Amino acid sequence: MNRTAKGLLVAALVGVVAMAFRVSWNAQRDVARTVGADGTAALLYPFVVDGLMALALVATLVLTGKDKAFALRVLAGYTVASLVLNYVHGLVPELHGGGRVQLADWDPANWVLVLLATSLPVGSIFFGSDLVAKVLHHRPARIADQDESDQSTLNRLGSDLHKSTPAAPAEVPELPAIESADPSPVELPQSAPALAVAAVQHAPRRATGRVPESARTPRPTRTADELLGEARSATADWSDTELTAEAIRKAVRTSSANGRRLRDSLRAERAEQATAVEAVA
Repeated sequence: MNRTAKGLLVAALVGVVAMAFRVSWNAQRDVARTVGADGTAALLYPFVVDGLMALALVATLVLTGKDKAFALRVLAGYTVASLVLNYVHGLVPELHGGGRVQLADWDPANWVLVLLATSLPVGSIFFGSDLVAKVLHHRPARIADQDESDQSTLNRLGSDLHKSTPAAPAEVPELPAIESADPSPVELPQSAPALAVAAVQHAPRRATGRVPESARTPRPTRTADELLGEARSATADWSDTELTAEAIRKAVRTSSANGRRLRDSLRAERAEQATAVEAVA
């Protein structure tokens, strides 16, 4: 539908509403005089009922969801109220003169009609203010979808940022060294460097907690004899002053505790060798 057709449709709706408002004007004005309103109040009374109906109609076109259902209920309620007032105005000819007469012969029905006519202005204040507040705070669907899209984009960027940050490798504790009487060195497996290279080539993953044992990089475990043999070979030409725990730890790449144990073992061996030499001499 083009803009011209839409404009004609809106103009026709405005014309129908204006004519209906004029037809209902006399009935509501006479009812207002009957319940005690003065001339000015009776003149403004139709705006209270039919005006709120127009406001509720506009709100239903703007609002969505529960707010739209609320606006429809207000529109339906005031439509029924206007219909009742017009119906009573047609049944009671005395109302046409604008005097104080009963709206119904049965007293309870008259009380209900008077209560209805007098409560409509108060309801217009309450429901009209609520509808205007809902319309002013309403966000169109496109804006809400754009906000959600922007938020999801920020969340995705943040997630990618976390994923791009490599996590620090988990430290594998060294097993405690075990003293043994066999000082013979044992060669390390040749497959260990290949395993380490294969582990490095894998894409880093963001750690979400403690790394399970099955996911850790396999690392050969050296026994106390193997460590002692490596330390003996690496320090064969060292002097006694160079034979420290830190130097041994760096040479064989082990822990500080193992470095201290190896230092004590090597110093003890050298002391025994020196004692044996002195005894022979």
